[in-house]
Amino acid sequence: MQLYIKQRVFSWTDSYDVYDETGEPRYEVRAEFFSFGHQIHVFDKRSGREVGSIHQKLLTFLPQFEIVIDGQTCGTIRKEFSFFKPHYCIDYRGWDVEGDFMGWDYQVTSTDQEIMSISKEIFNWSDTYVLHYTNPANEMPGLLLVLAIDAANCSDNS
Repeated sequence: MQLYIKQRVFSWTDSYDVYDETGEPRYEVRAEFFSFGHQIHVFDKRSGREVGSIHQKLLTFLPQFEIVIDGQTCGTIRKEFSFFKPHYCIDYRGWDVEGDFMGWDYQVTSTDQEIMSISKEIFNWSDTYVLHYTNPANEMPGLLLVLAIDAANCSDNS
């Protein structure tokens, strides 16, 4: 199964449309324009209700984000000090992330079992990411992890 995450070209904030493999809109992702730190909200396109969010913790030395699903904090991602390549400490569902974060080609595993893979499509008008996952239960948690990594990569505090 796949989700396509397409960044909106003409937007003042980070905003994305998320489509399933048939091209049907599934989620709308909107960042708050006036907020301290990144505040990103994910809305179900069918019901219009908020299903998840990413919140940047303030007053930390390096960027740190909380991942929230249906109002419950489920994990964190924290950028770690490094010289050349970004490194992250991820405390989320027991998942491990390996790969090239800046090139947007990485895999998420749990005890050597692949949960999902993320890749960036080239030759598109806007940034487009493909999230491949095998278990439908991992759709929302996987989407939120990708958005948290994107927020950490784009953080002004880095």
